[in-house]
Amino acid sequence: MGTPEFGVPSLKALHTGGHTIALVVTRPDSPKGRGRKVLPPPVKTQALDLGLDTIQPKSLKTREFEDHIRSLKPDFLIVAAFGHILTQSILSVPRIGTINVHASLLPKYRGPAPINWAIINGENETGVTTMLMDKGLDTGDILLTAKEPITPEDTAATLHDRLAVIGADLLVKTLDAFANDTIRPVAQDHSQATYAPLLSKHDGHIDWNKPAETLEPFIRGMTPWPGAYTFHSNRRLKIFKVKPITKDFKQPPGSVLKSFPDELQIAAANGALSVVEIQGPSGKRLLIKDFLRGYKLAPGTILT
Repeated sequence: MGTPEFGVPSLKALHTGGHTIALVVTRPDSPKGRGRKVLPPPVKTQALDLGLDTIQPKSLKTREFEDHIRSLKPDFLIVAAFGHILTQSILSVPRIGTINVHASLLPKYRGPAPINWAIINGENETGVTTMLMDKGLDTGDILLTAKEPITPEDTAATLHDRLAVIGADLLVKTLDAFANDTIRPVAQDHSQATYAPLLSKHDGHIDWNKPAETLEPFIRGMTPWPGAYTFHSNRRLKIFKVKPITKDFKQPPGSVLKSFPDELQIAAANGALSVVEIQGPSGKRLLIKDFLRGYKLAPGTILT
């Protein structure tokens, strides 16, 4: 059970490892991008390439869906970024259990956006956890974990891609441990739990009243989606990459500061940010020197 790109390496690893995949369950095709073209989810595309039976139920709370899953008599259900809450009746179907591949070191960052929030919050380390699912939200017993450092250059996209591969490897190791009877589930310490809520488009709006050292990881954690942005005269400027700088100034947060012609420095509550990559109303992602050739932002301009 999976939907976006995060689940693809796990599906491929199960197939390559010789496990019998009786069925792939993914979400329905949906409109994507500016053209709103209806496209299949990545897990469906991969499943069909592998010749696997695939279904896309609109609801999991139907007798038809549950009967279908039960008829397969699975040893495991495997969940990797599926996007649906499983009912207790579905969780009880597999002979051994339902394993979730979650992109954090549980109990930290339970919820749908653990990769983004680990970067936004300035963590130096995250990882992947395989866990036995229960009726709670990422509250089940931990099976195995794998740690991964977060680099100063990481965005949500680069960290996502590494964790997806790490998660696939950890999933195979988890199943091997079950086969060898060496797995020992460990209950989570719920007092240490933190939550990583779902992000929406408005969450990417940059608050220049925050310190520069806070805004830099915020922008990386919002890249590529939902995207960090600010406004200039009601025109959205999407910011992809910045560098915190030390600079003396008296202008209020959000002010464009005086700098070299090919630089864009913006005041924050504490310190300033030098913009490296940006996207203007034209919709093209550009290095700042290229952007400023066609878009003028005079010192003193206030970004909101």
